[in-house]
Amino acid sequence: MNDQLANILNFLTYLGVTLPILLFGILAFMMTTPYNEYKLIREGADSDDPRKMNAAKAAAHDLGGKVIGLAIVLASAVFHSVSLLDLAMWGILGIIFQVAVFYIFELVTPFRVVSEIPKGNVSVGIFASRLSVATGLLMAALISY
Repeated sequence: MNDQLANILNFLTYLGVTLPILLFGILAFMMTTPYNEYKLIREGADSDDPRKMNAAKAAAHDLGGKVIGLAIVLASAVFHSVSLLDLAMWGILGIIFQVAVFYIFELVTPFRVVSEIPKGNVSVGIFASRLSVATGLLMAALISY
């Protein structure tokens, strides 16, 4: 029974570090884009305007991909970390690299990602989402290396 209690406390401790990092990551992602993802999503949900609806979809895909990518990194960090500080370090690096990849994507594309998503270009949002997930998978593998 004491082993089980120790496992539960360990779970709660790691959860108590991981969830704030994930929330901080979402906030960081939203602060580094010139548009407000939640506003675009909310306006698209309350509108019959196809452009607003598509902007909401593009923003949801983009932000959702970043969240999934970061969650993959955090899951790997939890599994491979040797301490809570190690977990936090990998989580912060995951946020930094997710943001960096978004802006590298912005630089190498023939269009402006930050203007396409608010205009409702869903395909750009989906592509950005998949890029974030791929980045998260690669970083998760690199943590274990």
